[in-house]
Amino acid sequence: MAMLKRLALALFVSFFSCYLTSVPSLASPDDFLQCLRDKIPSELLYTQSSSSFAGVLVSSIRSARFFTNTTVRPLCVVRPTDASHVQAAVLCGRTQGVRLRVRSGGHDYEGLSYRSVRPEVFGVVDLADLRAVSVNQSETTAWVDSGATIGELYYTIAKDNSQLAFPAGLCPTIGVGGHFSGGAIGMMMRKYGLAVDNVLDAKLVNANGDLLDRAGMGEDLFWAIRGGGGGSFGIVLSWKVQLVQVPPTVTMFNIVRTLDQGAVDIVTRWQDVGPSLPNDLTIRVIVQGQQALFQALYLGTCSSLVATMGDQFPELAMTSADCQSMTWLQSIAFISFWNRDTPVEVLLSRTTSLSTFTKSKSDYVQSAISKGVWKNIFSWFTMNGAGLIILEPHGGFMGSVPTDATPYPHRSGVLYNVQYMVFWQGDGGTAANTWLGNLYDFMGQYVSKNPRQAYVNYRDLDIGQNVVVDDATTFDSAKVWGEQYFTSNFQRLAAVKAAVDPTDYFRNEQSIPPLVQGRK
Repeated sequence: MAMLKRLALALFVSFFSCYLTSVPSLASPDDFLQCLRDKIPSELLYTQSSSSFAGVLVSSIRSARFFTNTTVRPLCVVRPTDASHVQAAVLCGRTQGVRLRVRSGGHDYEGLSYRSVRPEVFGVVDLADLRAVSVNQSETTAWVDSGATIGELYYTIAKDNSQLAFPAGLCPTIGVGGHFSGGAIGMMMRKYGLAVDNVLDAKLVNANGDLLDRAGMGEDLFWAIRGGGGGSFGIVLSWKVQLVQVPPTVTMFNIVRTLDQGAVDIVTRWQDVGPSLPNDLTIRVIVQGQQALFQALYLGTCSSLVATMGDQFPELAMTSADCQSMTWLQSIAFISFWNRDTPVEVLLSRTTSLSTFTKSKSDYVQSAISKGVWKNIFSWFTMNGAGLIILEPHGGFMGSVPTDATPYPHRSGVLYNVQYMVFWQGDGGTAANTWLGNLYDFMGQYVSKNPRQAYVNYRDLDIGQNVVVDDATTFDSAKVWGEQYFTSNFQRLAAVKAAVDPTDYFRNEQSIPPLVQGRK
C-alpha cells in the first residue's frame, strides 16, 4: 500500500508540475482535504473537527498572543514524516487553491508560521516529526531536518565529541528550519559567522511540488533560502551544515553590574570593546531593571580570558572567580538555564508554555551611543510595563563577509544588534506594549537609518505588512519592511521569488513578493 501511494504521488507530481502556473482564485477546502486524505496517511492529517487538532496546533506555539478566540486558525495541520507527504500537501494546495504555512519550532515572533492576521483559508505543514540529525564525523558535517530544534542539533553533534559544535542561536527549542531561514545569529558568529554561513546544501520542496537539492534548485534559490526568511520560497526539509571546532573546555561568565557599580559607564565602553575583542570571545549584554548582565562565551581557558579582559575590558573588573569552565555543550545549557549543573539532556526538551504573552522589536547600532543617552535609556527600565533589551555584538568574522554573500546584510559596520522584549500575562499587555513602542521610537535617533534595519528572525509586523492586489503581493508594499530586514538584498530576493514562485503561492503577511516587470 505504501509503495502504491508513493507511485501515485510520483505520477501526481509529474503530471501537475507541467502546468501549475497559477493558484485557483477560489479555495476549495473540502476538495483540498479530500486530496490530502488520498495522498498521505490519515494519521498525519489533523482537521478542525479532529479531537487532536487543538493539541497539535498548540504544541509549538510559543506566545499566548497567538492562541486566543480571535486567532485565525488553519483549516488543518499536516505532520509529515516523509518528503513525499510535503510534496503531496503542496500539490493538493496548488490544485485546490489553499495556501500552506510552514512551522518547524513555532518561534516565529508574529506567529505567521501557523496563524493568519487576516481571514484566510490555509493549511499548516508542521515539520516537528521531520527532526533527524545525522553527523558525519570524518567530514565534520551533519544533515539536520528542519523540524529538529537547535538543542537537538547541538546535543547530537557534541554528545560523543566535545570538540565539535555549530554556530547558531541560544534558545534550545528554536526550530532549525525557521532559524536558519533567517540567517541565525549566535554566540559564535564573531568566530564562525551565522548558521547560514556554514550551510553546504539543502533539500527543498518548491511550489511545483518538486524535491530539489542545491544542484537542482540552483545557486540563486540556494542563496535566497539562507537568510531570506521562512515561508517565501518553498519548504526546506533539511540542511547540510559544516561543523566547527571548539576546545575541549570553554569558559563562561555571567557578571551583573548595577547602576551603583557603574553599569552605564561599562555598557557605554562595551559598545567599542565588544565588537573588537578577539574572535574567540563574545560578550553580550542584557539590560533589565537597573542593572546590566554581561554574559560571555570564550573558546579558551580561564587564565587566558582573565588576561584578555584585564587588557581590553578592565572596566568590567572580571576576575578568575567569575570563570565557569565546561564543555561547549554544557555552555549552551548554562546560558539557557543559568546553572552549570544542568544536565545537557534538557536541550532535548520541546516543552512549551502558554502562560506568557510576548512582543519584540529589533535594531542595529552602527555608531556608539553616548554615556548621557545610556543614562537616559536605563531610566526607561523603571517605568511601568518595562521589559528588557539584549545587545548582541557583531564584528570579528561577521565584518569580513560581504553584504550580499547571503540575504542577511548586517555585516561590516555593525557594532551590535538590539532586541527589545516585553512580557505580560492576562490582560496586562497595554502597559508593556506602550513601553515597547515608546522606547523603540526614542531609540530611532541612535540606530541605523535609511533604512532603519531590523532582524528578520525577530519578526515585527509593526514595520509593515504586505498588500495583495490581483492575488499577488505588491512589491512596493513589501519593500517598506523588506528593506529594513534585507537592505539592498531585498530586490534580489524578490527577483528569485519571481523565478521560483511567480504565482506567489507561498505567501504570508511578510513574505517576499515576486518582482514582476511593470508591476508595483
